[in-house]
Order: sequence, then C-alpha cells, then structure tokens
Amino acid sequence: MATTPALLSIDEYLRTSYHPDADFVDGEIEERHLGEYEHGKIQGFFYFVFTLNEESWGTDPVVEQRIRVTSDRVRVCDVAILRSDAPREQVTATPPLVCIEILSPEDRISRAKEVLADYLSMGVENIWLIDPLRRIAYTFDATGLHEADFTNLTVSGTPIHVDLTEAFAKLDKKFVAADRL
Repeated sequence: MATTPALLSIDEYLRTSYHPDADFVDGEIEERHLGEYEHGKIQGFFYFVFTLNEESWGTDPVVEQRIRVTSDRVRVCDVAILRSDAPREQVTATPPLVCIEILSPEDRISRAKEVLADYLSMGVENIWLIDPLRRIAYTFDATGLHEADFTNLTVSGTPIHVDLTEAFAKLDKKFVAADRL
C-alpha cells in the first residue's frame, strides 16, 4: 500500500542542504535536472556576460540562487540577475530583474512553464528559458512562452542585450571536434 510522503515545512527546507539543490513546492522537494555539459556552458556564459557588465548594466548575477516565490515555494534559479541596488538576501525574496532557466535533456517544457509561472507570479518581469540542445531561446510572460531572437535578448528600459550566437557556436564547435575523436 502506498503512503503519502510527509510534508516538509519551509523552515526545514531552508535549514537543509541538498546536492544538487532542489526546489521546494507546497511542502515537497522537487529535484532539478542539471550537470550536463550544455547546461553548464550556457549557465556559465550568462554569468560571465552579466559579470563583465555589472557596473554598466547595474546588475548582480548569481547562479543556483534560491528564490522564495511564495510563502510555500522556493525555486532554485539557474541564473538570477539581481538589480545592483537590491537588498542582499540569502534566499532572494525581492523579484530579480531577470530569471534565466536552462533546459537539460530530461526537462520537459510543461514543468519549465510551472517554474517560469512562479517567477512571473512573484513579479519577475524578464524571464528567459534557454534550450541549448535545440539552440532556442524563449521569453515567458502573462501570455505564455514565446520563441525569442537568441541574437538579441534584451531587458526593456536598460542597456542589457545578450547574443547567444557565440555560446551556441562554441557548443557546435566542441561537438564537431568530439565527433572526430
């Protein structure tokens, strides 16, 4: 006979370390897929670009950041772009300027949309979903998921602009070289 798993409190979740870190949704732990090459390279690319431009863009990029999207939900964002003047919070409760999620091969768009909707409901205005295997970028808003121009991801009213062409080209080059071995 199946048993119902015991629900965890938000305080218990916040006191516990998970390896890799996990989302907390309505009293339950949700594992996240990560650790694959393309995921890591694209995550690193975003962190690098935003770190290089921190001063001119007024941003503070962080990876694998816990974001408290509601009183009973915490999502671990692949790359969160905080405003440079945002309060320093160990678990971010202030909506980031941008939340970037990167799909792993095991991820499903339907689950990703749930995560993105949580960011939207907390007030995040710029939400990007990157599929490094298919070389596609999406934006997410109140009307849903939209394919975006990966050569020009922007944040309205800011100088922020990101072109994934170079990152995708490096992935392509790496795999062509690997095929020759």
